[in-house]
Amino acid sequence: MLTTLKNAFKIKELRDKILFTFAMLVVIRIGSQLPVPGVNGEYFRSWFAAQGGGAFSFFDAITGGSFINMSILALNISPYITSSIIMQLLTIAIPKLEEMQRDGEEGRRKIVSITRYVTVGLALIQSTAMAIGFGRQGYLIDYNALNVICAVATLTAGSAFLMWIGERITENGIGNGISIVLVINIISRLPEDLGNLFEQFVFGKAPATAVLAAVIIFAVIIAMVVLVIILNDGVRRIPVQYANKVQGRRMVGGQTSNIPLKVNTAGVIPVIFAQSLMTLPIYISSFAGYSGTGVWSEVLKYLDSRYWCSPSQLRYSIGLLVYIVLIIFFAYFYTSITFNPLMIADNMKKQGGFIPGIRPGKPTSDYLNKVLNYIVFIGAVGLTIIAVLPYLFSGVFNANVSFGGTSLIIIVSVVLETMKQVESQMLVRNYKGFLEK
Repeated sequence: MLTTLKNAFKIKELRDKILFTFAMLVVIRIGSQLPVPGVNGEYFRSWFAAQGGGAFSFFDAITGGSFINMSILALNISPYITSSIIMQLLTIAIPKLEEMQRDGEEGRRKIVSITRYVTVGLALIQSTAMAIGFGRQGYLIDYNALNVICAVATLTAGSAFLMWIGERITENGIGNGISIVLVINIISRLPEDLGNLFEQFVFGKAPATAVLAAVIIFAVIIAMVVLVIILNDGVRRIPVQYANKVQGRRMVGGQTSNIPLKVNTAGVIPVIFAQSLMTLPIYISSFAGYSGTGVWSEVLKYLDSRYWCSPSQLRYSIGLLVYIVLIIFFAYFYTSITFNPLMIADNMKKQGGFIPGIRPGKPTSDYLNKVLNYIVFIGAVGLTIIAVLPYLFSGVFNANVSFGGTSLIIIVSVVLETMKQVESQMLVRNYKGFLEK
């Protein structure tokens, strides 16, 4: 990776793109420290500390600490992520959107434009709920119409500004703009998380215990990174043979290709879906000020990751089992709406292609479905291991950090994808052509 970056800096155009991306990331980190006018930051930090992390730790991680600081970028790109997921699901459900998606570049622009409007709408709803819901409790220094409007406008504008920066990085930087913004937010929390781990398990301990704890911490992190890389790069290639046919006076076809099926077809989406579904009742209850002790409080404990895998409260680990089932379910669900074996089999048949040993048409579709179901299960199990391990260590050893399996999957996936894009751009610019010596 370092060699790739070193070679990229030798090419002026790529160097300019990398420097532009870096400058945009600096702007984001500066914006993450600027407070919203009229907001009592101390109140919100106290409120967040009272929640004890749990469901809010991941949200704080993906906002890079902007949420707990209640900066102008507090909502960050979470409305955009939600908007993108909604649009992906609606594209399958609404024929008009599906038609747009098939219209090529023009249709893609229309969908991107709609996604922007949905993002701003979601940011407006979230910021209004925060300003009004917390305003009377001390969130605003003076609870009045002017301060509410100011807070709503600032938070909404901050989210829209980050979306704009992400798009600029995609167009003028090294690509993957929104993903890079998300990764830099998560990475910004790593020093604090690692510091908390070392303070809890290493500093002040006996030398032998401290060394063993440090080795275990790094071993677990490295093992998880390796597992994410294997899961991200794992591909099952299904061979495809194209029949010979005559076009004019030429014989064409007879080529061999393959259909690459990724082991982790759905990426990190199943984990995000499952996590969102589990934490939504906790968010709503916290924002509503619920602090009861009835049946609903017990339900919230089953949903809260802080209580999972705790030796003294093992019954709450049932929530972890529900979380695992949801990850596997959403892995199959998301793959089913983004990968259509019937369409692929039909296109192969039209082009004269076939899988050796499998008849074209429905038998090919059934074969792809069978292989896909097997691969998706392996990917879902891998995702589950990565997502559950941090909760296991957190419950057993009481290690409270915002950095978890989901964050690791996002970081590794985005870094690998970005490096591949940089390498492809270097390959294009260094290619001399077969006529040059």
